[in-house]
Amino acid sequence: MQAARLPRGVYTEVVGSATARREAERELALRSMLAAAGILILLWLAFGDLRRVLLVIVNLPFALVGGVFAVYVTGGSISLGSLVGFVTLFGITTRNAIMLISHYDHLVQREGVPWGATAAIRGAAERLGPILMTAFITGLGLLPLAIGSGDPGREIEGPLAIVILGGLVTSTALSLFVLPTLALRYGRFGEEEIGASRV
Repeated sequence: MQAARLPRGVYTEVVGSATARREAERELALRSMLAAAGILILLWLAFGDLRRVLLVIVNLPFALVGGVFAVYVTGGSISLGSLVGFVTLFGITTRNAIMLISHYDHLVQREGVPWGATAAIRGAAERLGPILMTAFITGLGLLPLAIGSGDPGREIEGPLAIVILGGLVTSTALSLFVLPTLALRYGRFGEEEIGASRV
């Protein structure tokens, strides 16, 4: 069988969804890294303390665990949709952690509550409503997409919804129980003001 001759300057190229997927994943990874760098800079400008920035960042693995577990339980694989879901999930989780850490700052610096176990428990209890409401409303909105994830035309939205739902469960629970413990152990709220007043 003889190959077809093509005119000069004309060539053939075999492409498919795998090539498009690789390019989309590469583009998503690049933009995610740029966004992460920007978020770190903004966190540093907002808090001005490495410990508080790390307390916000340490919340991200909580979300990752739930997202990966949800993908595993549903028998799916890591696709472009699930990668977008992880990026979205990290944004929601970071917001919840910022809310909690900022409230600790408010309790100690504005209301004069001494930093300790009482302040850590009170801050988590007072932020329980907003954090649960964010998770509940987001989950309620994404539930129909997750249920119909196998339907035609939902190749992106279905995995995205599954990752976000799974990650919201673990990140919400752990940020309300584990993050206050970590903040109590490693956080330094109000101590800089005490040191400044002694000088």
